[in-house]
Amino acid sequence: MIYKEGDKMDDFDYQMLKYKFALTKLETEINILTEDYAFKHKYNPVEHIKSRIKTRESVLQKLQKKNCEMTLENIKEHVHDMIGIRIVCSFLSDVKNIVHMIEKSKHLLVKKEKDYITSPKDSGYTSYHLIVYVPLCLEEEEFIEAEIQIRTVAMDFWASLDHKIQYKFSEEIPEEIKTELYNCSLAIKALDHKMLLLSEIVNRYK
Repeated sequence: MIYKEGDKMDDFDYQMLKYKFALTKLETEINILTEDYAFKHKYNPVEHIKSRIKTRESVLQKLQKKNCEMTLENIKEHVHDMIGIRIVCSFLSDVKNIVHMIEKSKHLLVKKEKDYITSPKDSGYTSYHLIVYVPLCLEEEEFIEAEIQIRTVAMDFWASLDHKIQYKFSEEIPEEIKTELYNCSLAIKALDHKMLLLSEIVNRYK
């Protein structure tokens, strides 16, 4: 439960219910888009999809970093990934196709894009992020923000490893480990390009 003195408990409960509704709608739209793509192209670009709504602890940590109180208004204003979906695909080309698919959707509105594949983070992290609005029509129309991360299996493996290492250190990660992680990200990038080349060669034989 997310609650701050001065806010009504019912307001928080209802907002969390809206996030649940919006996630369900977003999951449904992505499933429709990917099944439509698979039917038309005789190929499904998606390996697997994961989704979540942020926990109270994660929200609190994010707001504390921004020096904000734990209020409903601050959550709406500063937490743009209360809803998160991760789409994992096989090849680099699949990432572009899925992004294009979402951009063309008439049921989602793209607010912001961050291409960490073309411009990786300093740590070596690579992925493609979209912040989208999910329209929710209850008593009145409301647009709920959600974050969509699209990455290859190789990128997802690196990100999972990085996440586990981050939690092993309460303070700054040693430089030796940062360097090795970054070197691994370069190897992952090279592997993605090799797998894409292999996919293109296979397609020539079809």
